[in-house]
Amino acid sequence: MAEAVAVDHLAGERSKAQFDVDAMKIVWAGSKHAFDIADRMARLVASDPVFRKDNRTMLERKELFKTTLRKAAHAWKRISQLHLTEEEAMMFRFFVDEPAYVDLHWGMFVPAIRGQGTEEQQKKWLPMAYKMQIIGCYAQTELGHGSNVQGLETTATFDPKSDEFIIHSPTLTSSKWWPGGLGKVSTHAVVYARLITDGQDHGINGFIVQLRSLDDHSPLPGVTIGDIGTKFGNGAYNTMDNGVLRFDHVRIPRNQMLMRVSQVTREGKFIQSDVPRQLLYGTMVFVRQTIVSDASKALSRAVCIAVRYSAVRRQFGSQDGGPETQVIDYKTQQDRLFPLLASAYAFRFVGEWLKWLYTDVTQRLQANDFSTLPEAHACTAGLKSLTTSTTADGIEECRKLCGGHGYLCSSGLPELFAVYVPACTYEGDNIVLLLQVARFLMKTVSRLGSGKQPVGTTAYMVKAPELMQCKCEVQEAKDWLKPTVILQAFEARSVRMAVNCAQNISKAQNPEEGFYELSADLVEAAVAHCQLIIVSKFIEKVEQEIHGHGVKEMLQILCNVYALSLIHKHLGDFISTGSITPKQGALANEQLRSLYSQVRPNAVAMVDAFNYTDHYLGSALGRYDGNVYPKLYEEAWKDPLNDSVVPDGYHEYIKPLLKQNFGVARL
Repeated sequence: MAEAVAVDHLAGERSKAQFDVDAMKIVWAGSKHAFDIADRMARLVASDPVFRKDNRTMLERKELFKTTLRKAAHAWKRISQLHLTEEEAMMFRFFVDEPAYVDLHWGMFVPAIRGQGTEEQQKKWLPMAYKMQIIGCYAQTELGHGSNVQGLETTATFDPKSDEFIIHSPTLTSSKWWPGGLGKVSTHAVVYARLITDGQDHGINGFIVQLRSLDDHSPLPGVTIGDIGTKFGNGAYNTMDNGVLRFDHVRIPRNQMLMRVSQVTREGKFIQSDVPRQLLYGTMVFVRQTIVSDASKALSRAVCIAVRYSAVRRQFGSQDGGPETQVIDYKTQQDRLFPLLASAYAFRFVGEWLKWLYTDVTQRLQANDFSTLPEAHACTAGLKSLTTSTTADGIEECRKLCGGHGYLCSSGLPELFAVYVPACTYEGDNIVLLLQVARFLMKTVSRLGSGKQPVGTTAYMVKAPELMQCKCEVQEAKDWLKPTVILQAFEARSVRMAVNCAQNISKAQNPEEGFYELSADLVEAAVAHCQLIIVSKFIEKVEQEIHGHGVKEMLQILCNVYALSLIHKHLGDFISTGSITPKQGALANEQLRSLYSQVRPNAVAMVDAFNYTDHYLGSALGRYDGNVYPKLYEEAWKDPLNDSVVPDGYHEYIKPLLKQNFGVARL
């Protein structure tokens, strides 16, 4: 969505588009309804001067944080004044585009109480949270433990005399460390601690704990709390008050233990309720599904900047004083950029499918059907890992594709990278998650002969015997455009890698030792399985009814670019497993080159379909009008270093150096 511009330097590029861009905008948004809301909210935010962010990377931490508090309060005020729906409010906050305590309040604190609290607890706490009369965070990770939740050290010991839990941090490493919103803002937290009754440890449970006074915001007795310090990058995630928290025998009423799944009675008896523990996995599926859709947003944003700038920037190739070549016309640029463009669309569509999966799993859980849960859990874990790793690497690649100017904060790319990269660690370290997927795959392979059919995204494993034997039918480059051929190659590679790992594990003295020894191979098998899921969901999307001139054809091209670029990148896997021959690999690459030339005239229009405002992109290089150089020049003069012509420190340090006048040397 373009702001008013005098000259459109990219008009020539836009006129080449072979598809209906407005129709593609609807496909990207998911529906006309979703498009209208996103478009309206983005414009609302962009037109409000309070939400300016062009100076964010120049502010020192205290000022940066105060500005974030102002934006969060202003956003809440606007949401209330405009009576925005929950859906509109969520999009509004998204386009404000500044990590803040509200992310954890709405994204973790409220869902934790909704998912793990009893009806009574929900009635008590949620109305206050919805009105933001209390502000909450999610205190799980500790200084000494992250992904291994079972290893947390904070204790919650029940005292039957007073009918209270005593929350305590017994060691330095038990300090809660990293929760967003905790450092300076949250009044309450859902704290995860080891539940102890009568000397017995019942594992990890959640507790609602008040941290600060609602009168003057000071920490309550026994609570030590603060910010953990500056993080990677300028601006970026430093707008968030990630915190440290220690408890010194802090007492809370018994009814502040989240008791939907397990309870402690007045007498101190621990009871598992009839609500299955698996319900908690539903929350995890939801959180990871959100992360996958966020990956498509972050990657599409970086790709939008890189594509537009690659079309504006000219370098080399001029003959007889003519214009230099547009960087986007170089095949090396296309080879690095177009697979990322295709990946942004692929992640968008797999994210859409995950929304459906979450709804399906939730309905099944409510009907006490847990059959699809392990597969859905493994699937979301794997897709979270794959999409976040690819996106983090992709943003950095886009920065390099923008040459030297990509390194400037005003390009928007360094800050985007610094904000995005922690997604590879939070909600499950990416390698740990892939090992969980691998464990699920090994279980699935081991049951293949038992009559227990694989379900969902592993259903292709039913065909394992034939996939172990099949030969790829590609004889010429264009055969690689057939979805059946692509799917078979990806299925064969995935099955063969999984079966190969399972066979090698079976040779070990015991399965655990085998799993440990083969963990690097298992990670690769998990990646192969997850890539197959994304490819198959992209193919399914393209096969649906899609409206708009040329839209379906363009998505088909991107789908093939995504699949064939993965074959090119992982050629060793495909050839070593015998899924394709070296000659077929070469033909895939030949077809890929031909697809790039079809993407080229449509590239700028493809990123226009993301419908991002210049405000949201926050990039001098990615401007809708392509007027890059005046903007870069203008941004440079905003830097505080340029406030004075002669720098502070000239008289003390530069002048004596130039005059070689250092005074009397002291021994």
